[in-house]
Amino acid sequence: MLDELPAQVAALRSTFSDIRAVVGVERLQDEIADLSEKAGAPDLWDDPESAQKVTSTLSHRQSELARITALERRIDDLEVLIDLAREADDADAAAEAEQEFGSLQSAVGDLEVQTLLDGEYDSRAAVVTIRSGAGGDDATDFAEMLLRMYLRWAERHGYPVKVMDTSYAEGAGIKSATFEVDAPYAYGTLSVEAGTHRLARISPFGSADKRQTSFAAVEVIPLMEEATEVDIPEGDIRVDVFRSSGPGGQSVNTTDSAVRITHLPTGIVVSMQNEKSQIQNRAAALRVLQTRLLLLKREEEAAKKKELAGVITASWGDQIRSYFLYGQQLVKDLRTGYEMSQPDAVFDGDLDGLIAAGIRWRKSSPVD
Repeated sequence: MLDELPAQVAALRSTFSDIRAVVGVERLQDEIADLSEKAGAPDLWDDPESAQKVTSTLSHRQSELARITALERRIDDLEVLIDLAREADDADAAAEAEQEFGSLQSAVGDLEVQTLLDGEYDSRAAVVTIRSGAGGDDATDFAEMLLRMYLRWAERHGYPVKVMDTSYAEGAGIKSATFEVDAPYAYGTLSVEAGTHRLARISPFGSADKRQTSFAAVEVIPLMEEATEVDIPEGDIRVDVFRSSGPGGQSVNTTDSAVRITHLPTGIVVSMQNEKSQIQNRAAALRVLQTRLLLLKREEEAAKKKELAGVITASWGDQIRSYFLYGQQLVKDLRTGYEMSQPDAVFDGDLDGLIAAGIRWRKSSPVD
């Protein structure tokens, strides 16, 4: 294996160089320099909203560059390690080199998938909402399992996450939860998770040995610093305030700081309860509502174009993935055919294979 590694590493470096060119490292460096200059301006925080946008974008771009730089350094180090292992005929060093090569192959593959994320909003952070569907306690428990799955996935990658709202069920699990993943390309990456997820297992809540099928819906939207294309008249919304609550209805806040905004024309409801004040929760809820209305407007425009073209594809709410926790023990994506035979690993955040397959499938799909 060690004799073959130099050629394999050379091929990996060639792939990495192609990816580096697609990402545009020089452009990225210029953008970071420009944003750094803006971030250093003494009057930056005179406009907090603009300042937040500058600092957030700068952080994301720096993370992108750091990821590419780190991979390039690891490839350099691997070549040195291989040379040392061959010269010293060191079996331990050879084993380390083989292990690092496998790790680098995976990392470069992940970066290659990122280059497929060239949609309008793909580079943005993501807001994910999970809602339980049919299936009673099994469905609310399944929704909580999905929440933990995505939080563990983000934790594995070191992505900052903020749970913005959680509605607990009277029995097990949650009715719904909304969380933010603040990382570069989080929206583009997680957007392939949107849709209906199905769980089949022996129910821990019903009679013994009874198989139960339950459902949960996952919604993924990009986080917008501002949605200036959407103006929401005050008369179009109803704002309700209430106390935040924990599992089983237990109060975790002694003031009415949680906020629920209902957009009356569309019926869209957004709740926020995890910020410290009512003002912060209202601002966060309004921003998510603006984003949803903006995307709804874009979807309606796209649907109209497809209708005029004679092509109508109904995709919202379609089942995308099944999780089998009895008998065969399997997770299967119904769009890509990608399967994993270790559901426990998937629910512990091992989603990269499923997500990568979804991104590649979407990119090659004839209908966007």
